[in-house]
Amino acid sequence: MKYANIYLGVLTTLLLASCKHNETKTTENKAQAIAVNVTKVESSQANKEVSVSGNVDGSTTVRLGFLVAGRINFISSREGQNIGKGQLVATIEPTNYKIAKDLSDVQVNQVSDEYNRIKLMRDRNSISESDFSKVNFTLQQAKLQQQLQQKNLTDTKLYSPISGVLIKKLGEVGEIIGTGNPLLVISDIRKVKVLAYIPEGELHLIKLGQMAEVTISALDKTFKGRVTEVGSAADATSRAFTIKIEVDNPGLLIRPGMIAEARIKTNVAAQRILLPLEIINHDLDNQEFVYVVDQAQNKAFKRKISIGKVADNQVEVVSGLNVGEVVVSAGQNKLSDGSLITIK
Repeated sequence: MKYANIYLGVLTTLLLASCKHNETKTTENKAQAIAVNVTKVESSQANKEVSVSGNVDGSTTVRLGFLVAGRINFISSREGQNIGKGQLVATIEPTNYKIAKDLSDVQVNQVSDEYNRIKLMRDRNSISESDFSKVNFTLQQAKLQQQLQQKNLTDTKLYSPISGVLIKKLGEVGEIIGTGNPLLVISDIRKVKVLAYIPEGELHLIKLGQMAEVTISALDKTFKGRVTEVGSAADATSRAFTIKIEVDNPGLLIRPGMIAEARIKTNVAAQRILLPLEIINHDLDNQEFVYVVDQAQNKAFKRKISIGKVADNQVEVVSGLNVGEVVVSAGQNKLSDGSLITIK
């Protein structure tokens, strides 16, 4: 009986010590757990958007050159200046063409006198009809030559066929320019067009008349646009199709050559996962990741993800997460892969 009491006392002591050790261990684990907030991954339905980037061009762009050759002696505007329709924009030295025109005038006067004399003789039946026809043809030829020289003289002046902005000068005063060589590039920018390329896999989503939001990073502004052209043939190298988006240009702020980003709204609905932007983390390689909660172990594990468009402080998760999973929404800056957590 004595030994039984001793044995019972030792067993009780060991049990009490074991319980105390377990309580201490549990307390230490709770102390090591990091308190976090979590959110459940859900999907939302929204219409698909197609994002493209491209270059801005004027609604109408013309390259102007002279129809006659010569030395440039006047250019009216500098690059970037506005130009009105019908405005004189450049001239070339007209002296040679004026002399040629004066010579043609003399020739016409001379042949006209001959024609009048021969006509009088024909009326008196003093000359044959064939001789009269010859002088008549000579007069017609002289008049046509006069018209040609007048046109050449007129073509020494260059007028703008549109209202717009002088985009580029391809020559300077004093240079010799050949017939048909471009001298000025003028673009009408009251409306501009964004020329972009779209992959063939997304072409079925683009229709004429669709609205688009066009962002010009150089201006830090977004404008409303509309799809006006969709290419019918793909580029042989990139297999992409060209599209054009027309944008109103109040104040003529948008200039040709600027880079534009366009988001085109479609009528095709799609499920997507959206998360607040502050949940997304980046590692040293700039790879996006989140912490996914394993509720059975009360731990958070690092999960790499791929993201898409960002809008209204929400980011689309393209891959890496499934609907129903739980991710850490606050306190993730204290975590490492496999950290023990407690949910607030």
